[in-house]
Amino acid sequence: MKQIGIGLAVGVVAAYLYFSFNATQQIIEVEVIQEQSYAAIPGTIGGQEYWGAYDVDPSWPIDIAEQIEGHEGWTWGAGQSVFAESPDRVFVLVRGEIPSFERPRNVDLRESTGIPANFPVSNFVPWRNTTNTSLPVGVHDTDDNCPETSERGVCGVDVRWEHAILVFNREGELIESWTQWDYLLRRPHAIYINPYDPEKHVWIVDDYRHAIFKFTNDGSELVQTIGEPNVWVQSVDPEDDLEHFYRPTFMAFRPDGGFYVSDGYLNTRVVRFNSDGTPHSAWGQPGINGVREGRPEDRPGYMFNVHGLAVDHVTGHIFVNDRNNNRVQVFDEDGNYVREWSVGDLGRSNIHLFWMGEDRALWAFDQNTQKMLKYSNDGEFLYQFGGMGGRGFGFFGVHGINVDQEGNLYVAEVGNGGAQKFIPREGANPDLMLARPVFSAWE
Repeated sequence: MKQIGIGLAVGVVAAYLYFSFNATQQIIEVEVIQEQSYAAIPGTIGGQEYWGAYDVDPSWPIDIAEQIEGHEGWTWGAGQSVFAESPDRVFVLVRGEIPSFERPRNVDLRESTGIPANFPVSNFVPWRNTTNTSLPVGVHDTDDNCPETSERGVCGVDVRWEHAILVFNREGELIESWTQWDYLLRRPHAIYINPYDPEKHVWIVDDYRHAIFKFTNDGSELVQTIGEPNVWVQSVDPEDDLEHFYRPTFMAFRPDGGFYVSDGYLNTRVVRFNSDGTPHSAWGQPGINGVREGRPEDRPGYMFNVHGLAVDHVTGHIFVNDRNNNRVQVFDEDGNYVREWSVGDLGRSNIHLFWMGEDRALWAFDQNTQKMLKYSNDGEFLYQFGGMGGRGFGFFGVHGINVDQEGNLYVAEVGNGGAQKFIPREGANPDLMLARPVFSAWE
């Protein structure tokens, strides 16, 4: 019995030492894991990151209802594009105005649905999609920007076509409104200043007018129109009629002053122009609609819905968003295929546009996941941030991206409407931010 007792005691001690040793090992392993940080600001204790390396500026811009007399009860429509000439002169392109309503809360849907349900389901998610309530409507071959009545309602009551080009300072104050050009625009899609142009002309792509308009920097003069307003050409061969577009979408500029145009929603090509605006060349073949077909197009140079461009300022390579095939296609300046990569599964991803700054990383915004995605120049997935949310709480339909000289990030949103400003967090990792743009002719 004594031997049994001694054996039992030894066994208990051995088991204690065994489990104590392993527990110690487990604690050490946990401590090692805890020292690995993927936060935008390493060493952050508690909390979470809503916008990665940024904080939102909830007061930017100040709503037009507070800044323009006679516009009480109105707000901006779908935010199409944004361009920061400087932190004190930020252009925002919107599709007119829509009525401003107080956010609904706990609306009982039992009567309309027949089942017990409330709307909205959260105080933070968007409650309306401004792209579906903003002008324009109907066909894209007319100058009638605000029909008396349409599926958007009554002009002047449910929608307005006013203040499409807005300029704000760093405090969000409206410092310019180019209302003199409201009549010219039908569905303004993107706004730019060529970084290689010392005169800083302002460019606006209007996909419903099938044209690009070039203005003086102060907006006093329209100096050039590329394409013919309200006239389109469906191209099968990319070299067909380089004088016309069919719903162009975005632009990207070359160091020699020339530029590229993604053409576009209904054409399937990229058109290269010389610095004087004359056509140089084009490439891109009509490909399958991968979203509709349920399988992506895999032939190089074949596209469907060309919706975003970026230029590598070192190599001159052009990064093209083949939107309905969920891929990035890369070409040299003559349109020769270089490489490609997928941006996600069909049906789960929907890339709206690209951004490439001085670090040559490619950022993309995904309209389905509402995330900013960072890829290396060769397509390696590096980082993502963001998520669905109303203004001040997240992203909804980012359709325009820009960064100013101080590193502030601006987005225009077709879902939330208008634009938002994000400020770099103190001590944040710069590799997790969108890099400053390439400025050559001006700062």
